[in-house]
Amino acid sequence: MSFSAFCALLWPILLSHVAQSRADPLIGRVSVLKKSPEDLPPLPDYDNPPVPFWEQHGPWVIPVAVFLLTVLLTVVAFPPFQTPEAAYVFAMPALLWAYRRPNFRLYALVTLGAQTVAWWILVWWLHNATWLGYILLGPLMGVWVGSWFLFAGWFVPRLFGLPTMTRLFGVLALGGAWVLIEWSRTWLLSGFPWLPLAASQWERASILQVSAYTGAAGVSFVLVLMNVGFAAYAHRLFFEPELRGLRKRSQEFLLAVFALMVAVSIHIQESVNRYHFNVPLGRVGFVQPNVPQEVKWNPEHGPSILRTLEQTTLTAASRHPDFILWPEAVTPWAAIGDPTVRDWVSNLTAQAGVPVILGSIAIEPPVAAGDKERWYNAALLADPELGVSPSYYAKRHLLPFGEYVPLRWLLGWIDKIVPVGGDFQVGDSAIPLFVPMQGEITALGPLICYEDTFANLARANAQAGADLQIVLTNNGWFGESGGAEQHAAHSVLRAVETRRPVLRCGNAGWSGWIDEFGTVRAVLRAVKQTDADGRVREVVSTQPDRDVEGTIYFRGSGIIDVTRDSRWIDRSSFYVLNGDWFVIASAVMLAFGFMVVGAAQPKSKR
Repeated sequence: MSFSAFCALLWPILLSHVAQSRADPLIGRVSVLKKSPEDLPPLPDYDNPPVPFWEQHGPWVIPVAVFLLTVLLTVVAFPPFQTPEAAYVFAMPALLWAYRRPNFRLYALVTLGAQTVAWWILVWWLHNATWLGYILLGPLMGVWVGSWFLFAGWFVPRLFGLPTMTRLFGVLALGGAWVLIEWSRTWLLSGFPWLPLAASQWERASILQVSAYTGAAGVSFVLVLMNVGFAAYAHRLFFEPELRGLRKRSQEFLLAVFALMVAVSIHIQESVNRYHFNVPLGRVGFVQPNVPQEVKWNPEHGPSILRTLEQTTLTAASRHPDFILWPEAVTPWAAIGDPTVRDWVSNLTAQAGVPVILGSIAIEPPVAAGDKERWYNAALLADPELGVSPSYYAKRHLLPFGEYVPLRWLLGWIDKIVPVGGDFQVGDSAIPLFVPMQGEITALGPLICYEDTFANLARANAQAGADLQIVLTNNGWFGESGGAEQHAAHSVLRAVETRRPVLRCGNAGWSGWIDEFGTVRAVLRAVKQTDADGRVREVVSTQPDRDVEGTIYFRGSGIIDVTRDSRWIDRSSFYVLNGDWFVIASAVMLAFGFMVVGAAQPKSKR
């Protein structure tokens, strides 16, 4: 059959099929109809389209996510964790959520709850001293720090859609609000400035140098600005689709980056090549007796504590330091007020042949008949020739419920944590202790226990002429947890603020040296060392690197050769000279930003 004949035969069939297809559109789909109706895919429900995941689950997923992220980022930003960069974004989830105008009661519950849980985790070490204090401190700090989140939750939505300059003033107001809240923690309820946001950067000296001008508040301010900047940028990227190209830029983020660069530029200016200016200051011995808290004030264990002090002190003295540091309240009895203990300390110092700076209790007789003895938490100087000096430094900021009971007329039924004596008395002088170092007299500015969390006390030491700061502390209260490193972070801030080296001596650690720029130059650690004959023995390392495999919690002594920067000898930092001026500036930024943003609101939102 020819091709033309085949086409003539096929053509009428095709025409017939096309005609039937137009009459019945299902023709041509016979293969589909062979399936049963149950096998066919469901037809789309155009009247009830599927609900997107976020619209269906967002009301509970978003609050849970903000809660978990806020807790996680807040905790890991601080020591003992080594992720200080989390401080740049710890508030970003809550701020981004605030831009979306959530229910304010829900927002408050989530943010206050997140801060409470975060602080319970951060101060877990406190349960070693008091369970009641630990349980109460979490909600207290949650509300205290969380008050900034409440302000941000109310204030941030009002920034959306405003002119650029108005929004930038609003960002500065948020930073100022954080600074004021942290400042209130230095005095309200007697003060608890533990872990300001700046303390998260204790191992990042590059951002800390602004503290020499603004105090640690300047570091916290920059970090808050970064959080607000990141949140504003994220909102532009994900929730403002009408913006394209360069209009996606966030001026809030650019302002935050500018503030960060200003802080870092100070580091470049003052820290680069600083080792060329290092001059020897002296050799210092550190004694860590590691006396457990449960036996510290037990008279039966007093003789063994004295033997430990004698052994560790003479070991340190054998390496010829200029002086030796003991930790806070280290003697089991008062070195001033108990002649036996005073003579024992004097004899040991004479045997060592070098001065000893020790923490001990000082008991003064009553001023008048009928009065009680006056107890002080003191730092004393014992000279090899003169013995224990009758002049001493008395702690200026006492620990509530640790060394005294506030409002005793109301709370007299509560006992203080330190189980000796009555309420301790407050010292009122920052006069330094003087010791010879490298043939010159050096002024030591003492800080006892958590006094190094108060910037004004270290500043007063520097104003009184201190060449270096010394911190005597009993971190045995913390147990072997992150409390010791958290405490040390505050000494880093005080070093930068005052441009004075800081020497810390703890009962169980952290003991070491921090230079004027906040760099940890030496830390005492017990490490295992294998001798040539294969025997393993414990030695004390002073290497600052965390990579050193050892523990800061040990009993023993160590020697550190300390230097100082010649540019800061007999020179005061801007912060020492001018104090908390940045707190005042923050109050001005808050007031002005609040006023400007309020004036820019539509009348319907005011």
